[in-house]
Parts: sequence; structure tokens; C-alpha cells
Amino acid sequence: MLKLTTYRQGNRIPELPGTDTFHSTELFHTYEVTPGYTPLLIVASVDGRVVAKLLATLRKSHRLTPPGLIKIGVVFGTGEYFDPGIPPEDIFAEMLQRLTEEASRESFLLEFRNLSDSRFGYKAFRQNRYFPIAWARVRNSLHSVDKAEEWFSASRIRQIKKGLKNGARVQEAHTQEEIKAFSRMLRHVYSWKIRRHFPNQEFFQQLEKHMIQGQYCKIFVVTYKNRVIGGSACTYSKDSAYLWFSGGMRKTYARQYPGILAVWKALDDAKERGYRHMEFMDVGLPFRRHGYRDFILRFGGKQTSTRRWFRFRWRWLNALLSWFYR
Repeated sequence: MLKLTTYRQGNRIPELPGTDTFHSTELFHTYEVTPGYTPLLIVASVDGRVVAKLLATLRKSHRLTPPGLIKIGVVFGTGEYFDPGIPPEDIFAEMLQRLTEEASRESFLLEFRNLSDSRFGYKAFRQNRYFPIAWARVRNSLHSVDKAEEWFSASRIRQIKKGLKNGARVQEAHTQEEIKAFSRMLRHVYSWKIRRHFPNQEFFQQLEKHMIQGQYCKIFVVTYKNRVIGGSACTYSKDSAYLWFSGGMRKTYARQYPGILAVWKALDDAKERGYRHMEFMDVGLPFRRHGYRDFILRFGGKQTSTRRWFRFRWRWLNALLSWFYR
């Protein structure tokens, strides 16, 4: 019989199997000590043996439209599964029901994003009154080329060479001072058009403590005359790298191309470390122009269609949107 256990405190979590960073204890700890974040981990077991786990994070969100301050629950992917003898979708259906019951008490909106298989769990999502919205996905295939630059456009390669020639330097961040400078820079240049939510500085400091030291994450900084003018943050899971955040002071330092160098370094490093793909997170709706998506596609990535699943706590709103997106 399947047993579900919900963990809300990191010091209560036992040692767990798995290689999916987005459902790891390390990411749980990162969220746990970041202000405004509340992690929630559901572990499924049979006869004391762990067969699956699912990590969600509840975070505060400030909006200009009512309700102004809400909590949003976000899940990357659909969990991690360890018993080939039990259909993953059967386990997911029970974990999804538990998550929905517990998270809905605190969150106005629940969202599943970055699905590796957009068809997985369709029946379970519908039974729990989630509705899908088409979303874009952009990935670079790194395993089929000798160098990441082989996919780049000619103009992109020229810009990288010019940026380096004009004095920019790119390196991995290793100190708290570099990570703080990266966080301040990124918050300054980030646009709601890229990502409506941006975590506070503490999030990136905790990434260094819980994720970077274990090689689950890396932060790269672009510097010019000892000032951080660009950077990117990547996380790694199984055989793929994920570009989580990136940006640069492109108006002030146009000749150094900081935003371009930040993405280039992330791709180049992922290729050198043997990852098969680089996936860009938060690239927007497929039927709407998106400046960031247009920018990263010039690095040679391929755009495909996927979906995100949503569920609102307000029954009338959820029923309306479920009917509209049926």
C-alpha cells in the first residue's frame, strides 16, 4: 500500500534517493532559508521503501491587480520515481491529490512548469481540476556538436569576440561578494517581460551554500574593470543543464555585450562538462512575441511546444478557466 509523507522542515527529511535537482533535499534547504519561500516535499513509499518524491515551493507574489499579495505554489516537473514496477502516473495521481489539498490552503495559485513530457499525468491533473495552457520550450542540443558555438548565429559569435576584445571577462563566481554583486546587478536590469517574479538576494546566497558546493548549480559573472556587469545562474539535473537566470547591463556597457557573454559561458561550460542539453527557463507563451526568447534563439536553440498546468483556489475562477481551456 502506498504511503505518503509530507515534509515541511528540512531537519526531518531522511536520506532520500534521486538525481533530479528540482526535487532534491538540497533545493528544499535552499528554499527553506530564503525569506518568502515555503517548501513542501511529498515522499511516497511502499513497505518503508521510497518509490517517489515531489517538491513544491510556496512563495509570496506581489501584483498590481487584486488580490495584490498572494501565495503561489510552483513545481518544476512532475516528481521523481524509483520503482519501475509501479506505474509513475499512478503514484503521481496520489501525490498530486495530497499536494493540492495541502498547498491550496495557503496558495491562491498552483502551477506545474518545465514538464519533460507534457502528456504525463493528464488524467490526474484533470481530476484535480487543473487546466493546461500552451507554453514554449527552448533547448540547445549540446551532445551533437563539438563546441556549443556551432549552433550560434554568425552575428552572435562576432558579438562574443567583440565583448572579450573590449575588456569583458567571464568567470565562475566563487565568493559571497561576487554572488551579492551578481544578485544586485540582475535585480537592477531584470524586466517583468522576462520574469514577473525575482527572488531576493538571500536566495542566491543560499544557492551557494546548498547547491553550488554540491555542483548542483553554478553562477557565472561578467566583469569589466572589476565591476560585475552581467551574469547567469544555471542548475544541473541528470543529463541536462538549465539556465535559470541571466542578464547584463547592455545599455551602459553595450560594447562589452554582457548579457550575451553570460549565456555563452553557461552554454560553453555545460558542453565542457558533458551535459546533453541546455534548457532555457521562462521563455513565455508560444503565440506571443517574447524579447528574451528571440534573444536566446540566436544561440541556436530549438523551440518546441509544451504546456503548464494551473489551478486557482477560487472555485468559480478555476471552473471558468477549466472550461475555457478544456
